[in-house]
Amino acid sequence: MSDPYWLTDAQMAKLEPFFPRSHGKPRVDDRRVLSGIIFINRIRNGVR
Repeated sequence: MSDPYWLTDAQMAKLEPFFPRSHGKPRVDDRRVLSGIIFINRIRNGVR
């Protein structure tokens, strides 16, 4: 992928056990949420 903030499949596999399980309500894409957090963190800290 061309977006540097997207996590690879290997990275997601390592993080998968730490995600909460769904309890009725459909979950959003964990990879997209984490990529957004990384993106905002880098913007706030001035890292590009």
